[in-house]
Amino acid sequence: MGQADNAFTGSIPELYDRFMGATLFAPFAADLAARMRTLRTGRLLELAAGTGIATAALAATLPEAVQILATDLNQPMLDHAEAKPGLGRVQWQQADALSLPFDPDTFDAVVCQFGVMFFADRVAGLREARNVLVPGGRLVFSVWDRLATTPVMDAVVAGLSARHPSHPSWFLERTPCGYHDPDRIRGDLVSAGFREIRIDLVTLSGQVREARDPAVGLCQGSPMRAEIESIEPGGLEAATDAAAAEIVRRFGPGPFETPLQALVVEARR
Repeated sequence: MGQADNAFTGSIPELYDRFMGATLFAPFAADLAARMRTLRTGRLLELAAGTGIATAALAATLPEAVQILATDLNQPMLDHAEAKPGLGRVQWQQADALSLPFDPDTFDAVVCQFGVMFFADRVAGLREARNVLVPGGRLVFSVWDRLATTPVMDAVVAGLSARHPSHPSWFLERTPCGYHDPDRIRGDLVSAGFREIRIDLVTLSGQVREARDPAVGLCQGSPMRAEIESIEPGGLEAATDAAAAEIVRRFGPGPFETPLQALVVEARR
């Protein structure tokens, strides 16, 4: 995974939130929050909080007795999240999940929605999460399944690949949809010291207002933007058009509903 696959800067946070938040991430945020309902007191740490989509669901679901600390590697993403209304109870802190600045045995739960895939060393990141959990504390995280199981993302990659057939791989393939093998995930958790591991295959659906929205979100509101601009300087809009055209070919111009599929992982320290 290249360093550019972790870059969420410039206009990316706003585009990410506006064009992908409700469609791709909010359905799983609701699922994550529902899984945490049994946490009535204590401290919860969110890793890779991004623009606060899962954070908002957690803040709306968990009682005030639960302290929520949301972190992300990218300060611009946190800045965007912190500016949202209704999240005043949340503490925000820039932090690298591979080197957490917290004492051991600090949090009752650690959650991470669609972030573990970005860890340069996943076992090290999972070990960090275990270290800051109290004994018996709970880790819950989600990762996307194979690219083909979320057709709107698959359509974007197909549109870009048709435009650039010699490009070896795309960000969506390498990173967001690159960590989907349950055996590998379980092995990494065991190596990090976790127990009572459970991996659920979760299929939900996302609502797309118009076909161009996810094309803009994925091509311009993710690290794939830098990838497109590096191989086609000045061609970002044309590449977005190509991705949108493939979405229209498969789904029509919109509105439409798209399947979403992810693995949701739970484990105990």
